[in-house]
Amino acid sequence: FNQAYPINSPGATVLIAKGDTILYRKAFGMANLELNVPMKPESVFQLASITKQFTSVSILMLMEQGKLSLKDPLSKYIADYPRGNEITLHHLLNHTSGIMSFTNLPEFRTKTRLDMAPEEIISSFKNVPLEFNPGEKFAYSNSGYFLLGYIIEKLSAMSYEDFIQKNIFDKLGMKNSYYANTYKIIPNRVNGYQVYEGNYENAEYMSTTIPYAAGSLMSTIDDLFLWNKAIHNNTLISTNSKQIAFTNHTLTNGKHSNYGYG
Repeated sequence: FNQAYPINSPGATVLIAKGDTILYRKAFGMANLELNVPMKPESVFQLASITKQFTSVSILMLMEQGKLSLKDPLSKYIADYPRGNEITLHHLLNHTSGIMSFTNLPEFRTKTRLDMAPEEIISSFKNVPLEFNPGEKFAYSNSGYFLLGYIIEKLSAMSYEDFIQKNIFDKLGMKNSYYANTYKIIPNRVNGYQVYEGNYENAEYMSTTIPYAAGSLMSTIDDLFLWNKAIHNNTLISTNSKQIAFTNHTLTNGKHSNYGYG
């Protein structure tokens, strides 16, 4: 880790545990290069696509409450979605829907700074033709998880942010986990960086409404340890639901997708 995250570069935090016992917990590198602030184990990171785990568990929680079926067609929730009667929640969960990831659309980069409602972003990709028939192939799609977040909102009558906060973060005692907010003061939040022509620079600004249920959560290694234990101990969902989430699902051609749910 010292080699991967040198003291003068953007850093990382590491936690290794066996059962309930933490064996190793340490920080490497810098949390803020401009202010020369070193990383610490309590640092709060943008989780990016690790958010998808939380979205898929939320869907499975709603399934266990009898509010949805994994076989439900997308058209049940967005009536006018093109070919929505062929696309199921299962397809959205394991990236086999054929819906192009909106982050791959050419015009996407011109909109990342804008605060947009979920309906606005869905309308930006809903009429793009499917890349393949649902269930036919695996193709990673942020659009699928964006749609799942919207469905969580419709079924729970609360925002995705509030649903995650109440049903997961609060329940598990994840006190340093958040739906990302650019304006809110979040203690121990690390700065984001990108590499340009071999040098680090501040990460480009992106509205947190863009990643949404596909990538907008924030957390720490300690909170993710609580999350990891909750998954192992079936605290939030049953053994059967967890098994579905960890199944290597098959495609219509009989081959494996090499992916579960999130």
